Amino acid sequence: MSRETVYVKQCKGVNGLEKIILKENRGFSAEANFNPPRSIRGGIPICFPQFSNLGSLEHHGFARNKLWTLDPNPPPFPTSSKSRAFIDLLLKNSEDDSKNWPHRYEFRLRIALGPTGDLMLTSRIRNTNTDGKSFTFTFAYHTYLYVTDISEVRIEGLETLDYLDNLKNRERYTEQGDAITFESEVDKVYVSTPTKIAIIDHERKRTFEIRKDGLPDAVVWNPWDKKAKTITDMGDHEYKHMLCVQPACVEKAITLKPGEEWKGRQEISAVPSSYCSGQLDPRKVLLHF
Repeated sequence: MSRETVYVKQCKGVNGLEKIILKENRGFSAEANFNPPRSIRGGIPICFPQFSNLGSLEHHGFARNKLWTLDPNPPPFPTSSKSRAFIDLLLKNSEDDSKNWPHRYEFRLRIALGPTGDLMLTSRIRNTNTDGKSFTFTFAYHTYLYVTDISEVRIEGLETLDYLDNLKNRERYTEQGDAITFESEVDKVYVSTPTKIAIIDHERKRTFEIRKDGLPDAVVWNPWDKKAKTITDMGDHEYKHMLCVQPACVEKAITLKPGEEWKGRQEISAVPSSYCSGQLDPRKVLLHF
């Protein structure tokens, strides 16, 4: 008898509360570790207050490893969430955070799902320091996308742009040629990017469209075969079916004075490939959302 994969699991969580874990191999690694405080290899980890190793904190910061609280009575946002189902999650400074990052903050994350399946994440980060001190941070939505075959995927919207190559000590280059395709390991930070990026999966004839606001950079990552074998929570061949395209603030860090707030938003939708193909020349869309 064949073994059937269980995608929904109910178990005890923090303080004995019931929790439901949804597992489906599209969007995260089959080797992903779901035991806190380990980060999960998949989904959309939140990189805050540090992206990658750009500072003295743990890799990608501490936010992705924290337990967030649900706000039962969230305030309205300026942007309408009409016809969307949404929740607000809160993260605030803790004693553990203060040992390495001595600042008070409130991080509010709104997760909104539209009627056609589009997913919107809106982050609001406020400096709540009472000592008059500013703080500086970098940020990214570390978005994992499931693709049918990475060698049959291309990205539109980043052509001719400057990027920092993390595989070459973050040296700065300019992208050449047409849409981006994949033949080897890629780890690049594209700067001053447009508000729309398309990830086209030719084999599935589907395009992921990412719209973003307040996030000038875009990180593109695929570990390819050799690097994938060194990642303990990723299968040796899973690089073929994943791609990270991450709206981010990396090149220029964000500084907030006490009382100031920053907002960064990304929206992901899936559309037929013909809808986006050829429509995302950065010179045409840079100023249009």
